[in-house]
Amino acid sequence: MSSDKETKGIEATIIIEVIGRPPEHLTETLNDMIKNIDAEKGVSVTGKKLNEPVLMKDQKDFYVTFAEVDLEIDEIVQLFMISLKYMPANIEIVHPELIAMTKDRWNTLVNELLMKLHQYDEVARILQTEKLILEKKLKALTPKVEVTEDKEEKKD
Repeated sequence: MSSDKETKGIEATIIIEVIGRPPEHLTETLNDMIKNIDAEKGVSVTGKKLNEPVLMKDQKDFYVTFAEVDLEIDEIVQLFMISLKYMPANIEIVHPELIAMTKDRWNTLVNELLMKLHQYDEVARILQTEKLILEKKLKALTPKVEVTEDKEEKKD
């Protein structure tokens, strides 16, 4: 529920970055993401600039590219939701200079952010546990190989 006290009509530019291969897949992925953002309730894509994929520094087969996407957003809540859902590399609010929001909206935003952070933390904990299990299994299968955080080293 929005209030008349809240700022409406926000203009922003976001930068979405993707890494992967093959390079043509990156462009397709960016275009799909932009279509999905444009389909979000209360969000309109008003402009976009896609950059050509380039080979990543010190990589043989991984490419990187990004898109600058101009948005018109009904309310600041949608910008937060886009941030959590699409994880842009950067966001710049272009207009207005001052954005007002009710305490109920702040509560919603902060709780959405916390929920997403807890989800990421849960995934990280699961991955860490699975990593430890795999390391133990690897040590059991290959007792002459010591697994460290960064690399494998053979014992003499």
